[in-house]
Amino acid sequence: MHLTEREKEKLLVVVAADLARRRMARGLKLNYPEAMALLTYEILEGARDGRSVAELMQWGRTILTEEDVMEGVADMIEEVQVEATFPDGTKLVTVHRPIQPKGENAAGGAGPGEGPRADVVNGSLGRVADKVVGTP
Repeated sequence: MHLTEREKEKLLVVVAADLARRRMARGLKLNYPEAMALLTYEILEGARDGRSVAELMQWGRTILTEEDVMEGVADMIEEVQVEATFPDGTKLVTVHRPIQPKGENAAGGAGPGEGPRADVVNGSLGRVADKVVGTP
């Protein structure tokens, strides 16, 4: 198997993120490299899942809180920049202050595909049917 340097880097991120998840599952707090790997992995996968840059910038702030990382790690990570591959090319995704203070989570901690569905969010608002007419 022949991998490019970029592909090797992505695989290294996947392995490091997997280790971070396993440690979190055991109740351990993440150190700087583990937190960066997990944030990077989630952004890369979000792009692969079809999320937009804007969605990833917001969602990237919901992945970790200060409760998930060792003391001082949140202050060390002021921003995360990831070159992610989208259907229309590679784009730079920047997430500012990705690790939220204790007890906060910008979007309730929902991961890819875990957020509320439109019919649940809109609840009793109902639907509006409009006729859309295109021009020839």
